[in-house]
Amino acid sequence: MTTRTARRLAALVLGPAAALLAFSAPAAAAPAGHGLDADVSVGQLVLNPTERGYQGNLPITVTNRGRADTYFSVTIVEPVAGSIGNLSPDSACGFQGLQDNRRVVNCSVPGDNLKPGERRSFTVAFQALTTPRGVAMIARGGRVEVNVGDGSEAIADTESFAARFRSTSGSLRNPVPYVQDSQARASISTAAAATLVRQEDGSYQGRLPVTVRWAGDAAHDLLFGEATTLPAGVQIWGTDPQDMPSFFTNFVVPGGRFMAGEERSFDVLLRAEPGTVPGDLGAATFQLDTQWDSIVVADANPADNTASFTVAAA
Repeated sequence: MTTRTARRLAALVLGPAAALLAFSAPAAAAPAGHGLDADVSVGQLVLNPTERGYQGNLPITVTNRGRADTYFSVTIVEPVAGSIGNLSPDSACGFQGLQDNRRVVNCSVPGDNLKPGERRSFTVAFQALTTPRGVAMIARGGRVEVNVGDGSEAIADTESFAARFRSTSGSLRNPVPYVQDSQARASISTAAAATLVRQEDGSYQGRLPVTVRWAGDAAHDLLFGEATTLPAGVQIWGTDPQDMPSFFTNFVVPGGRFMAGEERSFDVLLRAEPGTVPGDLGAATFQLDTQWDSIVVADANPADNTASFTVAAA
């Protein structure tokens, strides 16, 4: 993957979480040294099995113990990589990198400035895209810290929390540690050939059926295909369906993040320039990669991450 491609895809990585992590300018915070103080408390995060992994909400309460009306934010470390979702009520958040491969997110406390003594509660949604199991599980390492304003000034109050996975039978008792995959388990296959048909403008266009499969539960934002070889004059023109842009030599697999065991089929659209001579144009190869926080994740079986096909113009 080229550096340019990585940068382009990094700009798109927020696709499924854009509503959560659209960053906005916070209200002005009270200046330091004006009796700023706050504490934070959290409830339990219980993740319940659903048709699409586990879902649950973490209750958070922030109390202004200072002497001034103040804007606060919270910095959250997710206990399961890739699991954090929206705040309720909604509030702007921004990524702050990774910690032990888990996302760190700073979110403004919903609503206006807190008055002295005021307490405000909200929830944070979490979703773990792993197959529900017949035993309870637990993942530790979650943390919430309350901050003044945008997080540039820390208030010395932090609460830790764990993600508790309820078993498919409804039990939370005797949990075993939840161990998340560190490597991707993705694969790609394509039709053996694509035929491009002449259009009114003289160009040639066609479709290549593609199937992407995902196993395991490694953290990821998206999967994308890179054309490591293409016949001269042939470009990737999009996907069908398409929910993120393509860039002539690469495409994002439509549909957002994958659930463990999910298979997804779609078409990659190909185009050849006007003036292309009809006939066999040559061979092409797609390389499938997994992206997490702008990083390409190592795959457990790289051999099934490539697919080759031929291209012809008719």
